[in-house]
Amino acid sequence: MNHSPHAFSLRQLQYAVAVADSLSFRKAADLCHVAQPSLSAQLAQLEAGLGVRLFERDRRGVLPTAAGKELIERARRLLLDADDLGAAARRALDPLHGTLRIGVIPTVSPYLLPHVTPALRAEFPKLTAIWIEDKTEVLLQRLQAGELDAALLALEAELGDVEHELVATDPFLLATAADDPLGQSAAPVERSELRDADVLLLDDGHCFREQALSYCARTKARELEFRATSLATLAQMVASGLGVTLLPALAVATEAERAGLAVRRFAEPAPARTIVLIWRKRSAIDAALRSVAATLRKACPVLPETSGAQRSSLRRSGGPAAKRRGVTRAAS
Repeated sequence: MNHSPHAFSLRQLQYAVAVADSLSFRKAADLCHVAQPSLSAQLAQLEAGLGVRLFERDRRGVLPTAAGKELIERARRLLLDADDLGAAARRALDPLHGTLRIGVIPTVSPYLLPHVTPALRAEFPKLTAIWIEDKTEVLLQRLQAGELDAALLALEAELGDVEHELVATDPFLLATAADDPLGQSAAPVERSELRDADVLLLDDGHCFREQALSYCARTKARELEFRATSLATLAQMVASGLGVTLLPALAVATEAERAGLAVRRFAEPAPARTIVLIWRKRSAIDAALRSVAATLRKACPVLPETSGAQRSSLRRSGGPAAKRRGVTRAAS
């Protein structure tokens, strides 16, 4: 390890990252709450210390140089490690005391959070969980940028090099209009039954769309041009008779009942997603996040495979309490 003084400071690295993000010295100075001349002087010292020009400057604006792009990305990682060091110091006495920023995808949040939020509050009374809902790609970007501590995502998506803990396995079910012939049988759905079926899916950017599309492609079903922005919209379009869809079991008790849909489980190998809590590798709160994941796992409801009797009950809009009595919990 080098014990000599470094030619740069963390504050100078912060300035460089701010300029790279905003492509403006003035905006970067505002972000960092310093005067622009001071920021410019510090960046000049940074470039002199590194011996590399980080930015090209002209009247049209600011752009990172080729060498600057690589060094600024390394600076981001250093700053994240510095943030984690500070977090480790703050949470040394009580790692579950404070605020936890957790991302969650839209196909999970409305069905999972009402169950797990009270459990987290009861288990960790000093912890404040702030939930941020967005698509997988955005949440991954915010996680790597240090804006989130963790995220609830589907493991089947491209998550990169992260730590994770299992929360639940969420099987997919076929959802149809109440009078659709595909919804009448109590037997598991065979792939051959979906051949040439009209299937409705979510819009681009939702990882659930990619998972459902992968299964439907193997059945030779036809995807309709309409793409929904939410599972609620998807269920209502199916109820109107426009086509069929796949719903995650977590959403069935809400969306299938609300829209009066019939649902059937799939024959093996059945499609499913794996819901996980992920966080950055070498996070200072690794142990705390594993404890949080364990609590989420215990509190998470996962509907069992839907039998013919349950399918008929859903089609007749039976009460939600009855379905909750059939809920099982994911294994710890």
